[in-house]
Amino acid sequence: MKLSYLAKEFNLKLIGEDKEITHLQTLQKATPSSLSFVESKKYLPFLKTTKAGGVILKEEFLKELPKGVSGLVSPEPYLSLAYISKLFAKRAFETEGEKPKIGKNCTIAPNVYIGFGSKIGDNVILMPGVVIGDNVKIGDNTLIYPNVVVYRDCEIGANCIIHSGTVIGSDGYGFAHTKEGKHIKIYQNGNVVIEDDVEIGANCTIDRATFDSTIIKRGTKLDNLIQIGHNSEIGENVLMASQVGISGSSKLGKNVIMGGQSATAGHLEIGDFAVIAARGGVTKSIEGKKTYAGFPLLEHKQWLKLQALLMRLLKKST
Repeated sequence: MKLSYLAKEFNLKLIGEDKEITHLQTLQKATPSSLSFVESKKYLPFLKTTKAGGVILKEEFLKELPKGVSGLVSPEPYLSLAYISKLFAKRAFETEGEKPKIGKNCTIAPNVYIGFGSKIGDNVILMPGVVIGDNVKIGDNTLIYPNVVVYRDCEIGANCIIHSGTVIGSDGYGFAHTKEGKHIKIYQNGNVVIEDDVEIGANCTIDRATFDSTIIKRGTKLDNLIQIGHNSEIGENVLMASQVGISGSSKLGKNVIMGGQSATAGHLEIGDFAVIAARGGVTKSIEGKKTYAGFPLLEHKQWLKLQALLMRLLKKST
């Protein structure tokens, strides 16, 4: 749709050329047909180099807008994005389209639903109650246990195992807030990509990305009852024990290990081969090849010393 239409519909001021926009995207990954946004000064370096067709931004940031990129001026860009995102949201459920393609030697149990445009590889097993949304791709030799739900547009690689009750591609937890305290939904228009040789335990939830993809890389193994937030990237061969929680836009390197009930805040990175002990709370980016524990997070040796010190103080006080 045209930038001029969005400007009129949402009471924004168009600066620059009127353009046709087909989708929403981050500043870094935007193309000339993308609409992006910038809310705060920390993203100005990305604004200066963006290839977006248009950007929703505050008036004070107009001087940083690259040549050839149009602006939609808003006092609250994030809130304007939330309203606009609804216009680009895909239908939750298609009622017509291309019939799904099923590979050779597949076992499709009764009471399985496969949506339009989906592609199922060879030797796939789908057990009773599985729901595969529209335009989903599933690789060869993948096993999906009963009552798993895969939302539209998601991709699952070859040789994967997904246990009962898991939901892949549900909406990320994203809302903008009005001055009156209302919470406006940001429609999640991305997907989830699960690479080859991944195993996901029972009753896990993996949220779709806002614009792009939430990614689980090859060889990763998730225990039961794990939550992966939207826009996250989980590296190769990661191990997560039960009840781990990954907040949105977290990036884990390869071979990270997270103990039971450990968790991350959002928008941070964990280096390769890092180990987070059970109930560890990661609140900022940390280096790899080290073991961490506690909350606030410390290197494991420091945490053990702290616990010993606290015990000595407790004994003295009693």
